[in-house]
Amino acid sequence: MIAKLQCVVLDCADVLELSRFYQSLLGGAVNQPDPRWSLGEGWATLHTDGGFVLAFQRVKDHQPPRWPDSTHPQQIHLDLGVTDLEGAQADVLERGATLLDEGDGKRSWRIFADPAGHPFCLVRD
Repeated sequence: MIAKLQCVVLDCADVLELSRFYQSLLGGAVNQPDPRWSLGEGWATLHTDGGFVLAFQRVKDHQPPRWPDSTHPQQIHLDLGVTDLEGAQADVLERGATLLDEGDGKRSWRIFADPAGHPFCLVRD
């Protein structure tokens, strides 16, 4: 095992509206303080009562998915928590991931694409 799932991130136009929608379905706390995420206009979280975290990321000019229209595909990415960011990076690259954004070396996360092109982040726990 390389990582543990930290949260699932959904792209959207209005982060508070969507986080409150899911809160109405799942319970929990919107924008509960958590050192793993910075909250702001473009980002919100929902810590569910069961411990699972959903995050919501504002995307400029967001175009919602249209099931099953592949020209407007589903928009989601995974944040995977790791204790050793350097070691985990080497492991996922060896397994077929592609590095998309290594950042400036000061960030606690890096962005990759899986073999099918879906983005995911390795986030230092």
